[in-house]
Amino acid sequence: MSPIEKRSVTIRGHRTSYSLEKPFFDDLVAIAAARKLTLAALVAEIDEARPRHANLSSALRLYVLDWAKRGMKPV
Repeated sequence: MSPIEKRSVTIRGHRTSYSLEKPFFDDLVAIAAARKLTLAALVAEIDEARPRHANLSSALRLYVLDWAKRGMKPV
């Protein structure tokens, strides 16, 4: 089992943090690369789209899961 690591990012001018297991983080980085986005831009996009009651870390995991279920392959 991969330990959860806390990371920080600046989105829309403010610092925020999220916690992800390494496999989720690695796939998020690969998805950003596949979409030709910075990691911060992808996190900002996911943050903007998530319901306000949803946790950012959970939203990131669900995004990676949805990407995988749709059969998209990270680079």
